[in-house]
Amino acid sequence: MVGIFNRSHYEDVVTVGVLGLVPEGVWRPRSQRIVEFERLLTDEGTTVVKCFLHVSVEEQRERFAARISDPTKRWKHNPKDEETSQRFGEYTAAYEEALTATSTEWAPWYVIPADRNWVRTLAVATVLVEVLRKLGPQFPDAEP
Repeated sequence: MVGIFNRSHYEDVVTVGVLGLVPEGVWRPRSQRIVEFERLLTDEGTTVVKCFLHVSVEEQRERFAARISDPTKRWKHNPKDEETSQRFGEYTAAYEEALTATSTEWAPWYVIPADRNWVRTLAVATVLVEVLRKLGPQFPDAEP
């Protein structure tokens, strides 16, 4: 079985910390709890693959502008995009800290360059194929 989680509990460290939504004493210990949770998962046989899709500040700026100028992308626009863009450095530092704190031998992070979609897709696919090859999945035996 394969499950995909987009952002999940890592956002509860990064965004909450950058925006100061709760006191640091509440959000900072979450990184260690994430590590402990992932250790529990892997100890029980789950393989955890974490890909961080890194987009440069220049590309992010272009993408935000396209959300306004391109009618087919306006549905993606969020009025808070400008604030997020202004705090790019804070978010980058927070992500770097979170990735460093939660990248372990049993659940490492793969930082994927994501300015170009084809590069992102190829890199993620390469990581997943490598992990699957190591797992060596087999089709189940046919039932009698």
